[in-house]
Amino acid sequence: MRRLAMMTAAAGLAVAVTACGGPGGGEDGVTEITLSVWGPQEDQADSNSWLQTQEAAFEAAHPEWKITWRNSVASESDAATSVKQDAPAAADVYMFASDQLGTLVDASAIGLLPPDVLAQVREQTADAIIVNSVTGADGQVYAVPFTANTWFMYYDKSVFTEEDIKSLEAMMAKAAIAFPLDNSWYLPSFYVGNGCTLFGPEGTDASAGFDFAGDKAGDVTAYLANLLRQPNFMVDSMGSGLASIKKGSVSAFFSGSWDAAAVQEALGDDFAAAQLPTFTLDGKQVQMRSFVGSKAIAFNPYTDHPQAAAAFAAFLGSTQAQKSHYEMRGIIPTDQSLTSSSEVGADLVAIAQIDTVANTSALQPGLPTMSNFWDPTENFGKALVSKEVTAANAAKLTEAWNKSLNVGK
Repeated sequence: MRRLAMMTAAAGLAVAVTACGGPGGGEDGVTEITLSVWGPQEDQADSNSWLQTQEAAFEAAHPEWKITWRNSVASESDAATSVKQDAPAAADVYMFASDQLGTLVDASAIGLLPPDVLAQVREQTADAIIVNSVTGADGQVYAVPFTANTWFMYYDKSVFTEEDIKSLEAMMAKAAIAFPLDNSWYLPSFYVGNGCTLFGPEGTDASAGFDFAGDKAGDVTAYLANLLRQPNFMVDSMGSGLASIKKGSVSAFFSGSWDAAAVQEALGDDFAAAQLPTFTLDGKQVQMRSFVGSKAIAFNPYTDHPQAAAAFAAFLGSTQAQKSHYEMRGIIPTDQSLTSSSEVGADLVAIAQIDTVANTSALQPGLPTMSNFWDPTENFGKALVSKEVTAANAAKLTEAWNKSLNVGK
């Protein structure tokens, strides 16, 4: 009944947001409202920060509202935890990481995008996987994405050619690489590349569970057990990959845009970044695939001002706001008019991320039961690294891992 009421309210909002004119109710058609906004500290450090400048621009674009802003710090990674605790008391507009979407939907704490905002998202976003990252299991779109959340490869271009970086084995034939094999966000890239799935092919079917069973998984485990024996393969643990790049003991490692400045400083003119390579499994080239999600803006369906809240969420994810976010903080946009621009096209990190999303990625599901995946997968990765898992017992222990993922299914 509660979900039905929320859907009915969303349908009403769709009409309200697309209707002509302001909300009325004030002198000269101006309505005084208060909007609370949650976002990361880096976006609101002072009056000249990205969030405050966007709020000022939104006010200028909407003279029908006289807005009092109440900004609070909440990182995208923590948003769902805070919002679901007391959705009616949470922010009117908030930024969040898309892997939290299912939790927010289940808590009825995120509003459906009205038709005009949905049209904006589809027009701006060329990569279907980014739209899918903010799409619920019900097929409805709930938020406005503004950047991808994934990882790719950094490397020393004085060591590896553009042909070398297409293949993990070709790279290791020349120099050492580091990879976080015991990290449950990175380890699945080998398995997903070989056909393993999380919640079905689209990543939205909770009843399908995790499919890391059979030869498609067991063969990868055997490959990884052998990979760990290679002299030019190093396990990146607790930041050791970045430290090794700085020392020059490895020539490539895998991370995201957050490490870009440190890697650029370490490699200087030899700095390069790229999408993921393939690996050789039973004589065939298999494409590694990193999880990809997004960071996005949502509005709270409990807000007292749904029309303004939905409009501001759309504004924060607009082309101009994404452009400002990139210029002010280096946040790589998802807007296709920006990703194809000359400015972004000259940014090696941005291109590596964009190429990864387009070519070497897999959707990181946002269903609540995804929480069952992380700890068992981390434990399995640690067992690989400690050599408890070997090529000889790979099939048996991979099946046990798969069963642990699907407990209670």
